[in-house]
Amino acid sequence: MSNIAIEFEHVSKQYRLGLVSTKTLSHDIRRFWITNILGKEDPYLKIGETNDRASKGTSDYVWALRDIDFKVEQGDVVGIIGKNGAGKSTLLKLLSRVTGPTTGTIRAHGRIGSLLEVGTGFHGEMTGRENIFMNGAILGMSRSEIQSKLDEIIDFSGCERYIDTPVKRYSSGMTVRLGFAVAAFLEPEILVVDEVLAVGDAEFQKKAIGKMKDVSQGQGRTVLFVSHNMASVKALCKKGVLLENGIMKSIGPVNLIVDEYLSGNMDVGGGDRTWTLDNAPGGGGIKVLRCGIEYEGTELNADKPFDLVYEFYCEQDGLSVGLNPHIYNQQEVCLFNIWSGDKPISKGHHVARFHIPAGIFCAGPYRVDNMFYSHAAEYFTHQGANYFTVENTGKLDFSNYLGVIYPSMIKADYK
Repeated sequence: MSNIAIEFEHVSKQYRLGLVSTKTLSHDIRRFWITNILGKEDPYLKIGETNDRASKGTSDYVWALRDIDFKVEQGDVVGIIGKNGAGKSTLLKLLSRVTGPTTGTIRAHGRIGSLLEVGTGFHGEMTGRENIFMNGAILGMSRSEIQSKLDEIIDFSGCERYIDTPVKRYSSGMTVRLGFAVAAFLEPEILVVDEVLAVGDAEFQKKAIGKMKDVSQGQGRTVLFVSHNMASVKALCKKGVLLENGIMKSIGPVNLIVDEYLSGNMDVGGGDRTWTLDNAPGGGGIKVLRCGIEYEGTELNADKPFDLVYEFYCEQDGLSVGLNPHIYNQQEVCLFNIWSGDKPISKGHHVARFHIPAGIFCAGPYRVDNMFYSHAAEYFTHQGANYFTVENTGKLDFSNYLGVIYPSMIKADYK
C-alpha cells in the first residue's frame, strides 16, 4: 500500500477579477457546453497573469496558483510558507475542497480535517456541543465515536463553561480553540491548519503546537501547516514548501526553506549608502552623508572585525547628537544596539566609527537600522540602511551552532 497521503499534480487555480460572467449570453452558453457537456478546459481561462500583487495587471484573470506539483507522505508535517498573496490559503482550500482547481489533479488518501479560518465549519446558531457532533458527522464518524472524544475536545478547548452556548456568542479566540480541538481530536488522517492559530493566546498556541506534534509523530497523521511564524514552522515541521506569486519556488528540509524565505526578505543593497549634501536625509540641523560598513579584503567572515562608519554634516555649533545603530538577523531578532552617547558637536563635517570585534556573528545575512538623535530631537531614522553577510571562516561552520550570535572571544579556563 502506498504511503503517499497527498498528491498535487500540476495544479493551477485561476480567478477572474471583477464580474464572473463572460458578459454575453452566447459566451456563457458556449462555456457551459464546452466545460460541462464536452468536458474540456474553459476557453475563457486561456488568458491570465501571474499572481503579483505589487504590479497592476491588464488582464481580467489572475493565476492564484500555477503548476503546483509535489507529494506529501503519510505522517509528514509540511509547512507552507510565503508572503501574503503567495497562494498558501488557496492551496489549502483546494485540498479541503472548498474550491476546485482550474487545471490539474489533487489526490488525498484519508479524511481531511480543516481549520482554514475562524469559525470554519461552525453554524453560528448551534451550540459548541452541537457543532462538535455536526463536524464529526461531516467527517463520517458515528455518534458513539464522537461521544468518546467529547470530553477531550471540551477540555482541550477550555470552553467548557460556554459549550452549550451558540458559537455566535464566542470570541474569535474561543472559536479557534474549539475549532482546533474538533479538527485535532476527531482523528482525520490529514489535518490542514491555516494561520488561524495566530488568533489564539500564547498558552493555546503552545498547546496547539504540542498537539500537532503528537498527532504527526505519535499517531502518524499528516499535517499541512500555514503560518507566518517561522519559529513555529521550524519547531513543528520537517519539510517546507515555499510559494512565491502562486508558483512553488522550493521544497525541501524546513530549515533550508525557511532560511531561503527569510533571506529573500533581506535587501541586497549592500553595505554602503551615501548621499550628497544636496539630497542628504536628516533634520534638525543634521544631514547624513554616509552609512557604511568597512572591513579588510573582499569577504566578511566570522572571525574578522569590521567598522560601522557614519559621516554627517552639522549645520550649527553646539547641537547634541547621538548615534544608535540596531543590528538584526534574518529572523527579525534585534541582536544588540549601540549607543554613542549624547554629545554636543561643532558646525561642519563629522565622521563617527563603531568598531565591531571579531568572533561575534554566526554566518548569515544581517541588517543595520541607523538612528541619529538626541534626547531632545530625532534627526534621522533609516530602517534597513545597511545589509551585510557574514561568511563561515572555513575552520568552523558557525551555521551549525545554536543561538543568534557566537561570541568566540569567550574562552574556557581549564585547570
